[in-house]
Amino acid sequence: MRLLVLLILTVLIAGCKLSNRDSVPTVDQYFAYGDTGVKSGGVRMVEINTPKGKFKVWTKRIGNNPRIKVLLLHGGPGSTHESFESFESFFPQEGFEFYEYDQLGSYYSDQPNDSSLWTNERFVEEVEQVRVALGMNKDNFYLLGVSWGGILAMDYALKYQQNLKGLIISNMMASCPAYDKYSEVLAKQMPKEVVDTVKAMEARGAYNDPKYMELLMPNFYKKHLCRLEEWPDAVNRSFKHMNPNIYVLMQGPSEFGISGRLENWDVSARLKEIKVPTLTVGATHDTMDPEYMKWMSTQVQKGRFLLCPNGSHLSCWDDQPHYFPGIIEFIKDVNSGKM
Repeated sequence: MRLLVLLILTVLIAGCKLSNRDSVPTVDQYFAYGDTGVKSGGVRMVEINTPKGKFKVWTKRIGNNPRIKVLLLHGGPGSTHESFESFESFFPQEGFEFYEYDQLGSYYSDQPNDSSLWTNERFVEEVEQVRVALGMNKDNFYLLGVSWGGILAMDYALKYQQNLKGLIISNMMASCPAYDKYSEVLAKQMPKEVVDTVKAMEARGAYNDPKYMELLMPNFYKKHLCRLEEWPDAVNRSFKHMNPNIYVLMQGPSEFGISGRLENWDVSARLKEIKVPTLTVGATHDTMDPEYMKWMSTQVQKGRFLLCPNGSHLSCWDDQPHYFPGIIEFIKDVNSGKM
């Protein structure tokens, strides 16, 4: 009888621990940031050290959850956190603590004029410094990167995965040469006269010619970047605030492939080194090959794939019914130990 009582108590205690681990913070707990002095709405300028001196980067905290902290890495390079504003409609109701963040050189952060700073290696060290400053660790740190942010997330994981609890690679392939090849697949889906005109304009460097965007917007951007009839204000602001110096240097000026410093970036053979639970997110209409994204999930040691059938490159806007439930489920499964 005594043994039975002990067994029941053990089960009850274990159940309580699991419940506590999965519980959502109350409203008071969720917004208890522990701020002193002037309240800033969660905004904090984080100081980072670089080979060219000290600078500050913009971060914004939403929520308080010691078990789940998500750092969002925006695309570009040189774009802004604004493309992540859709997350504010989904993560708070799950009790997730998350951070919007402008990388160095982006609109809300310091913008030093030194091209030597725009390298993958330097950006990885920046993310690590931001992680430390925001108090994230292997027990609660989830890293989510979209597009260029996905490149940065993979590079970070390959160096610092001991600090991660979960990794989310959204709308980004593990190989820029493979992405280059897929861009040609997409080009063949466009009217031949449009492709020929666009490539002729690129050949003479006419990227600022209004006709260039007039051709790309309906034939490429509206089909593969964001499929919403009217683009959200946050997306428009993100493009408006893009730092073209960083973007062109690293990505290149053309939308049909990569020609900048990222041209030969390829970590596909190293995906097997990633041990932390990893979610790859692809979309049927993306600029990235969804089948390749699915393959990536089989190469990491603990992978899962999420397909957004109605989405494109910005699936967090044009396929929210699939994008957010899939990401939320992944984070909850990792937090509860199911992965």
